[in-house]
Amino acid sequence: MSTQTSIDIRTLKRGDVQRFRDLLRLFGDVFDMPDAYHHNQPDDFYLEGLLASPDFIAVTAEIRGTGDISSQTVGGLCAYVMRKFEQRRSEIYIYDLAVHSQFRRQKVATRLINRIQDIAAETGVYVIFVQADGDDEPAKALYCSLGVEEHVCHYDIPPTGHEPLGKR
Repeated sequence: MSTQTSIDIRTLKRGDVQRFRDLLRLFGDVFDMPDAYHHNQPDDFYLEGLLASPDFIAVTAEIRGTGDISSQTVGGLCAYVMRKFEQRRSEIYIYDLAVHSQFRRQKVATRLINRIQDIAAETGVYVIFVQADGDDEPAKALYCSLGVEEHVCHYDIPPTGHEPLGKR
């Protein structure tokens, strides 16, 4: 696709379950994790509740359809708003961000994050944070271009009675 392709950035809301399912399929394809994103998706009632929650944000990048062709999701991100306890403020955690390989290097991911930045400014969010795998150089370069890098360790702790998750 050329860089002239018109890409709309859309914040999903209640009623956008099909668009959200399209985003889940994109995540499964881009991350090569169909078991996690394609199979056993929650029912519509659950997804409607998630999309209606003030603590969840889903943003998509869609190319506009023409004629009988509907729009196609080519990128997206999901984030959580976390209210803090030590002060009256919130943070946004970008949980997943993906762009179809055909649309990379066209500022799609930057535009998705820019939408989250706008939402953060509108709602008085203190900071936005995201993590990247240590060997994911393109993601790290993107995030460094938009923010400040911090070095932290991430640990997955299983609930009581569950086996450790291991590497995903």
